[in-house]
Amino acid sequence: MEKSVVIRRETDGEDVDEREGVFAQLKVLCLELINLSQNPQKDPATIPALLHLLRRTPPSTLQSFFNYTLFPLLLLLDAAVACRSQGKNQLEEFPATPYRVSDKVAEGVIYCLEELLKKCYIGSIDQMVVTMKKLTSGAILSPSEAAEEFREGIVRCFRAMISGLLPCSDDSCSCKLTVGLPQLSDMRDYQTQVSESFQYDFETRECLLAFLQSHSALAAVGHWLSILLKVADAEASRGHRGSANLRVEAFMALRILVAKIGTADALAFFLPGVVSQIAKVLHVSRAMISGAAGSVDALDQALRSLAEFLMIVLEDEANSLALGISDDDTKVHRHESAHSILGKLRSLTTKFQGQSDELTEITNQDIVTVNVPAKLNLNTSQDSFHVERTKEWLDTTTSHVNKLLCETFPHILIHPAGKIRWGFLAAIRGLLSKSSCSLKGARLEMLECVCTLAVDDSDEVSVAAQEFLDHLFSERTYHHIESDIIKIFSRLLERLPKVVLGNEELPALSVVKQLLVITYYSGPQFLANHLQSPITASRFLDIFSLCLSHNSAFTGSLEKLIAERPSSSTGYLPSITELKVGFRETRYNRTVPNITESDQVKLEISSPTSYMLPRMPPWFSHVGSQKLYEMLAGILRLVGLSLMAGFKNEGHLAVILDIPLGVFRKLVSDVRVKEYNGEDWQSWCNRTGSGQLVRQAATAACILNEMIFGSTDQATDALARLLQKSRKGGDKLSWKISWNKRAKSHLVDCVGKILHEYQSSEVWDLPVDQKTIPGQTDTNVQHISLHFLRDCAMLHQVIIEGVGVFSLCLGKDFASSGFLHSSLYLLLESLTCSSFQVRNASDAVLRLLAATSGHPTVGYLVVANADYVVDSICRQLRHLDLNPGVPNVLAAMLSYIGVAHDILPLLEEPMRLVSQELEIVGRQQHPNLTSPFLKAVAEIVKASTNEACLLPDQAQSYSDHVKTKASDAITSRQERGSDSDNKVNDEDEWENILLELNRFKRYRHTVGSIASSCLVAATPLLASSNQVSCLVSLDIIEEGVVALAKVEEAYRAETETKETIEEVIEFASLYQLKDYMNATDDGAVENRLLPAINKIWPFCVACIRNRNPVVHSLSLPLLILFIDLMGFFFHRLCADA
Repeated sequence: MEKSVVIRRETDGEDVDEREGVFAQLKVLCLELINLSQNPQKDPATIPALLHLLRRTPPSTLQSFFNYTLFPLLLLLDAAVACRSQGKNQLEEFPATPYRVSDKVAEGVIYCLEELLKKCYIGSIDQMVVTMKKLTSGAILSPSEAAEEFREGIVRCFRAMISGLLPCSDDSCSCKLTVGLPQLSDMRDYQTQVSESFQYDFETRECLLAFLQSHSALAAVGHWLSILLKVADAEASRGHRGSANLRVEAFMALRILVAKIGTADALAFFLPGVVSQIAKVLHVSRAMISGAAGSVDALDQALRSLAEFLMIVLEDEANSLALGISDDDTKVHRHESAHSILGKLRSLTTKFQGQSDELTEITNQDIVTVNVPAKLNLNTSQDSFHVERTKEWLDTTTSHVNKLLCETFPHILIHPAGKIRWGFLAAIRGLLSKSSCSLKGARLEMLECVCTLAVDDSDEVSVAAQEFLDHLFSERTYHHIESDIIKIFSRLLERLPKVVLGNEELPALSVVKQLLVITYYSGPQFLANHLQSPITASRFLDIFSLCLSHNSAFTGSLEKLIAERPSSSTGYLPSITELKVGFRETRYNRTVPNITESDQVKLEISSPTSYMLPRMPPWFSHVGSQKLYEMLAGILRLVGLSLMAGFKNEGHLAVILDIPLGVFRKLVSDVRVKEYNGEDWQSWCNRTGSGQLVRQAATAACILNEMIFGSTDQATDALARLLQKSRKGGDKLSWKISWNKRAKSHLVDCVGKILHEYQSSEVWDLPVDQKTIPGQTDTNVQHISLHFLRDCAMLHQVIIEGVGVFSLCLGKDFASSGFLHSSLYLLLESLTCSSFQVRNASDAVLRLLAATSGHPTVGYLVVANADYVVDSICRQLRHLDLNPGVPNVLAAMLSYIGVAHDILPLLEEPMRLVSQELEIVGRQQHPNLTSPFLKAVAEIVKASTNEACLLPDQAQSYSDHVKTKASDAITSRQERGSDSDNKVNDEDEWENILLELNRFKRYRHTVGSIASSCLVAATPLLASSNQVSCLVSLDIIEEGVVALAKVEEAYRAETETKETIEEVIEFASLYQLKDYMNATDDGAVENRLLPAINKIWPFCVACIRNRNPVVHSLSLPLLILFIDLMGFFFHRLCADA
């Protein structure tokens, strides 16, 4: 503590006048106080007047009249205490008074005395002893004897008196060993006035602080330690009637008393009693959330008082001989740790300054000390308060203290109040800085607590904890804790499965936070070295597989299950909205595909913020919370990041990935054996171990997704935001990946290896619904348990989410590496899954792929890759026995795409294959696929109709354009005459016009051909007895007839264009262009409508005669359409009717 010696100043005239004025007022008030002590029935207005005078008088003036003012206040305090004391607590020198001092007077006296002690210093030991004795008599009053305001005031007076004791001017005095203010003090706790002239004289040979440290005063010190702890305990035992403020004041006074004594020699004797009593306070706070016992401020003060007491008594430097450490080590530790950290905690100005003229010895008193173990064999001599701090004493004491701290700290760590965690962090920092060697048994526990607080919800706590970790993991100090870090990492891994699969979430979250912080601050090489051995790597991943497994997947209340499961009835998928918005259509009045402003708003609303990847697996919501999973996932991401960061770890990621991939390979192998043996799904699912294998594969997929995601910038930035709040300047930890060509290629290889297993047909053959079990027929119904089907659906969901995670990691390389093309059909197929969770995951990943690929919507993504999708559909259509779901995929894709211009020319081959399946032979082979194929045909014909409706306007517009060009060309040629250069230019221009016309013809021919194929496929089913098939066929016929009518209308416009071009060719003698004219001459082919209606008519008559009223009513609009298109059909209708 700094020396603050101030020489007494000469007083001038103004000071003299001020002192005389103050004294005149004090004289009157003090005489009235004396009279009031003899006659308490008088008006107590004197006390408020005195309090007002004390508050407005400066300390330098008030100090001159300290004794004069103190005397009547102590008299009234004696009277107030005496009239409240009972039997055993009655002091002999203060006999019972015949009158009672009211609470109002007693509390006023306390306020005056506190204000006086705040501004003035104690002048002598006698004065301090007398004042302390008076305060002691009031402090030992029980709650039933005195009001809590009175008892609280007594404690505040004691705190003010002790705070005013300052070191003397003698450099060799033992008072220089004190720490002054509490080492973990908070500025808000100690705001008092400071006098400019309080200081001891140079002539003084004694010191009040030195006296408190002497053996003569230790009995009084022990008594007050006991009183303060008992006061706090008494209020806690009163429950809601207890005073939290009184407990706070008691602990604050205890902290100041300990700080003023400040030496291990003086306080070591009281360590067992003080520590055990404060430990009781901490233990009670675990079960109390309200009342005095649950007070946040009181618990905060108790924590700080415990830490400050241990920091003094068990300081490494003070116990260097017992610890066997050299002075150099303690100096280094003090300068590097204590000076840098505790200096900030002690950056408070001194509250009080005092001056003492003479010191005397305290008289022997019978004072109760703090309870201590009986085995210490106390006696009544002065040496009974002295403890020889030998190695044996230190070992015995620290073993008990370490046990207490290890049992208490984990519960305080998860306290919901941020102020408690802030004080807890300050306590741990102080203990690790001052007593890390003495408390080595609890050092690991304290380091773990700091790691938990580094990711605390409170920014204030987390930033301070991270700053402390930055210091611990710095190059200067890391070698001191390196062995501790290895031990902590190993024991946290051992505890992880027990706490995660336990019943309480907060301890589990605490352990996971500790492991995450330790892993992050230790750096990537630490984790990579741990995973070098195949045995340790396998054990590490096995632990996380157990933590993330499906254990307790179906525990919890029904309300929780319902709340967390989205309703399939409201299965809104934003990607489908994007597809429909991107390709808008209206019936028979088609417009060019566009995205309007209102549609853009819808797309912004349906942005992928509601489904972020990667996300918590669906089964983990019954095991833990989202926060717990994020911490576990953070560790797995660090695993992937550590194996990618640094040149030493190149290629090691692929080796580690083989461990979880082994579960997938085992599942695929098991399913192949089932197929080879001809075993059905029911028997395979009922076999022991099959369900567990599916669950293990889902857990492995979750681990793989998180490990790969760890290599992304998003994961690195998220961890930095969480764990680098205090980071100043550059990052000390090398978690950044150097993305060179080799690293990128290695990541692509790893993703390809995972996707190869993800896309195995055996994995996707696993049933997710009772109705879609492969190999099931009407005669052979298989019954599989619902939980197994749910497990399979969750496996598919996690795999689909993995595809999205990989696209995030690779960005543009995901498509260039071929992964997009191989995954797109799988995602579209999953959109038709019966499980809403799978559909929702596929929807989110499709939107993510569209965003990462640079497409505005999912529709544009599918169109851009339509050739790969259609190729997959055609390949699977050839093997319907193995791929019964492909019709649904085709129907779903086309219903979302709608009028996709680029995809329609690719549908000729799928339509041909579909038509084959809708023939008699195909329907007999796959009767259950008739309806899905009809739905696919319906979507195809809708796409054809959409395009056909656009053709007439386009053809007519182009015809008018060509006629204008032809008129201008003929007029121009007549004016120019025959010019060879102009003839060449005209030839090039008309060649381009002719090529554009041929392109129109080819596309019109494609649209007409697809519409005709749809009509041919659907016409026989108009006579079907199946109502669904008949109704869908009616829709197909209606759409197809409209498409053919529009195609023929476009053909007539193209014929006019062709005739105009022929005129120009004849006029300009461009005969070489006639070859282009005949290249696409298909006039006979375009006469499709009348033959088609003639073939449809007999089946349409069958619909009219159908007794089903629904079919009958829906067939009438088709007849009206026929009559509108071809009026002569009315006569045929009358004839057939």
